[in-house]
Amino acid sequence: ETAVVENLAQMDLVIEELRVLGCRFSLDDFGTGMASYSYLKRLSVDYLKIDGSFIRNILADSVDQAMVRSMQEVASEVRVKTIAEQVDSNEALQLLKKIGIDYVQGYHLHRPQPLDEIRLEGGINEQVA
Repeated sequence: ETAVVENLAQMDLVIEELRVLGCRFSLDDFGTGMASYSYLKRLSVDYLKIDGSFIRNILADSVDQAMVRSMQEVASEVRVKTIAEQVDSNEALQLLKKIGIDYVQGYHLHRPQPLDEIRLEGGINEQVA
């Protein structure tokens, strides 16, 4: 993402060219470090991945809840889908649904595992091989 800072306009042109080929883009670790609202405004991304540091304690921390709500509202306004990282409980999942988060990832859904052990509809193993 540091390279993006140097030339956001050029990066956005590359994103648009790759989008024509079917690629989709996300702004990862949103809310921390280099992933800021200014990037969301200036880059044509498809997804905003909300950093897990805002999700980890969302059930107990009203500030995290307010920040995630704010991120969801802004993403919705600019027509970008949201992904919450580190969703580790059903309670957190339900709260994120209520807030309007579009996608989630985390241990509550599944722990990481080798690709050759994953059996999904659509044959991920055949697609990866």
